[in-house]
Amino acid sequence: MKYLVYFQSYTNTYADVKTLMSIYEEALRQADVVGIVIATRPDCISEALLAALTDLNRRTLVIVEYGIESADNATLLRINRGHTFEQSVAAVNETHRRGILIGGHVILGLPGESPDDSLRQAPLISALPLDFLKIHQLQVIRGTKLAIEYEANPFHLYSLDEYVELVSQYILKLRKDIVIERFASQVPASLLIAPRWGVKQQEVTERVICRLKSFSALSQCCQHD
Repeated sequence: MKYLVYFQSYTNTYADVKTLMSIYEEALRQADVVGIVIATRPDCISEALLAALTDLNRRTLVIVEYGIESADNATLLRINRGHTFEQSVAAVNETHRRGILIGGHVILGLPGESPDDSLRQAPLISALPLDFLKIHQLQVIRGTKLAIEYEANPFHLYSLDEYVELVSQYILKLRKDIVIERFASQVPASLLIAPRWGVKQQEVTERVICRLKSFSALSQCCQHD
């Protein structure tokens, strides 16, 4: 059994390069650790850090994950992300140029974005040199500004059936070589306000796979006819 250390929560490049590399190196010194995964924001990566990660990548496995969330700048402003889609493009491209593996995160169902809006964004995400992609449904979490807004003026959140249909169609618009690491996310029930689907993560995955298979079967049937 070997391990990747996943720096997941918050912004894991938000410090000077010396401090960050010290933390990463400490993790890599642990027994049976063979690489690191660093989650961050596209506006919190620097040339100096990428240069250091490039050197580290020559010795061990390094993956950088960027929270892209949306390709629509109006949405990014609306949810107070603090970065633009152009910054995501620049960060991903520069990381790819240095030979580092890259993951991306997107959220479907953000306020103001319709299913058609999400599907129009899929080719833009697919055009990025991403190696991995994690797709999340919008969830309203207790203690957030979004929760306050939702409780004051509830907005539409996807039902399970709506989401399965949307994420399945979204996946069909992506490059075949992008590895989908996640179809949906799940938070503790005590923190989740909505949507409450009442199913386990594996069931969402199974429903998405089943829907994708139905698209394939329909395509083969049409070709046969």
